[in-house]
Amino acid sequence: MVLRDDEWEAVGRDARAVIAEAKAAGVYVFAGGIDESVPVVRVSGEGKVQQGGYASAQPLNGGFAVLELASRDDAEVWAARIAKACRCDQELRVFVFDAVS
Repeated sequence: MVLRDDEWEAVGRDARAVIAEAKAAGVYVFAGGIDESVPVVRVSGEGKVQQGGYASAQPLNGGFAVLELASRDDAEVWAARIAKACRCDQELRVFVFDAVS
């Protein structure tokens, strides 16, 4: 996500508007931004903490939204709305339902 300083206000407004629409539609689960001021760490199963993310991972900036939708087509429509608001492509992932969690 690369924006000029003068674009941030409009992007924030537009992104919050799409999230408000998702809430009104009853599909909103969770959304938030990544706090880039907090360093990324990796934590092993033994509790060892290492600075930095995975070397193969692209930097993650901006935020994410979790929506509960009926179909992949619906997800693509919402992703396009968020992409338009944020002025950048959105990566679409699907959570696998786990009845135990």
